Amino acid sequence: MADVYPNASGITTGPIEGSRKVFSSTETGLRVPFRRIELTNGEHLDVYDTSGPYTDDNATVDVHSGLPRTRAGWQDGREHNTQLGWAKAGAITREMEYIAHREGVSPEFVRDEVASGRAVIPANRCHPESEPMIIGKNFLVKVNANIGNSAVTSSVEEEVEKMVWATRWGADTVMDLSTGKRIHETRERILRNSPVPIGTVPIYQALEKVDGDPASLTWEIYRDTVIEQCEQGVDYMTVHAGVLLRYVPLTAQRVTGIVSRGGSIMAAWCLAHHKESFLYTHYSELCEILRAYDVTFSLGDGLRPGSIADANDRAQFAELETLGELTHIAREHDVQVMIEGPGHVPMHKIAENVRLEEELCGEAPFYTLGPLTTDIAPAYDHITSGIGAAMIAQAGTAMLCYVTPKEHLGLPNRDDVKTGVITYKIAAHAADLAKGHPRAQERDDALSTARFEFRWTDQFNLSLDPDTARAFHDETLPAEPAKTAHFCSMCGPKFCSMKITQDVRKYAEEHGLTSVEAIEAGMAEKSEEFTRTGGEVYLPLAAQD
Repeated sequence: MADVYPNASGITTGPIEGSRKVFSSTETGLRVPFRRIELTNGEHLDVYDTSGPYTDDNATVDVHSGLPRTRAGWQDGREHNTQLGWAKAGAITREMEYIAHREGVSPEFVRDEVASGRAVIPANRCHPESEPMIIGKNFLVKVNANIGNSAVTSSVEEEVEKMVWATRWGADTVMDLSTGKRIHETRERILRNSPVPIGTVPIYQALEKVDGDPASLTWEIYRDTVIEQCEQGVDYMTVHAGVLLRYVPLTAQRVTGIVSRGGSIMAAWCLAHHKESFLYTHYSELCEILRAYDVTFSLGDGLRPGSIADANDRAQFAELETLGELTHIAREHDVQVMIEGPGHVPMHKIAENVRLEEELCGEAPFYTLGPLTTDIAPAYDHITSGIGAAMIAQAGTAMLCYVTPKEHLGLPNRDDVKTGVITYKIAAHAADLAKGHPRAQERDDALSTARFEFRWTDQFNLSLDPDTARAFHDETLPAEPAKTAHFCSMCGPKFCSMKITQDVRKYAEEHGLTSVEAIEAGMAEKSEEFTRTGGEVYLPLAAQD
């Protein structure tokens, strides 16, 4: 089956092949969504679902009206506190209850992880359309998808569809990184239609307000931009408050200098005024603004390495030390914090990044782009970074920012978004398996069983991308009977190892043997035949006419 494409409204809707939306209720009646994969043997598997109403056949989707306000009325007089504040006080919020049901853990565990700062719940009170989720190393590894227009290309409608498309395939959060025109309108449409938390980088819009001149930025312009975005409902914000004036010279000898857009903007401002960053000097005021809306800090790695040669240098780790300082200040204000990380890092230097981040930043959730483990593969950087993503997630990173095939080359389109999300869902799930997350292996076991039993349709539907799995199979065996055949085009009917294994098991069952006994019996028969034919290793060819 081919990919589903947008309907007349430009938005992709309808269930993913072989599954449907179901809801499970918490003890107090909160309805938590899952995706139920129906199997041909009468069983089913319920999996974590990020797609919102867009895959629900019973939902009415109108992008002009926006999604239902799922969390409207959940505050119950707690408008003047944050998830972190309530967790410190020992309270379990509805968001925590909802998340616990989603993750398969207790509400108390969720509360304690948030109270410790090891996990965050990005849920702006002005974004009631979102379905609560959590980011922390002791929960499922999450994936973020970046979207957003540029001065060169894309429209509001295209960006909303990218958000829907990304969450369909498993994006847990989406960042709107728009830098072109209509930034406010683009963000508003995305927020009102997003079932997942939305992140932004406010400095981008602030720069647009001063016609792209970093030196013209002021604290007041930036502050007003942050408040504007908080009022709209942005759930977490990247703030490059760790780029200090004294750190800029540390990048002078780098191969690729400062590659973060936000980092370069603030570095340019610091050099133009020869003053300390206003993000750093006004940080406490910024904490109070975010606290008022319960917006989460995503402290930006403005000095991250943009090449393997620059990985783990003094500039990168100096900024990380400052991010640790800022983390503790934010927590004193009851503001949730996660830390952004690199970048381009070779495999042998990845673990050091996680160790230092946890040590310096009090185990705040680590949120990393990749990292890319080599620089030689433009057009394949979703793979170079997926390798690093799996490794850094196993080491303790809580959320992975996807990389698409267009990284370093251009603005991702719809197909690139899907490729990036699927690649990073693989990395995240591999890390969940390695960390022994509860229930992580259920899907693997279900698919492996279906594969061994030649239930091809179940193999497709249990995969992360059923449409592509089915399409690849149909390239060589498109007929419907092939969906129950005991072979594929790789090995054919005579050389399928699983078919041979099944034959061995059948032989054992028919002769009252275990599989080991059946193999030994078969070997004994062959040994006897070898002796009977004279013990010759090489037998003569039959005479030719």
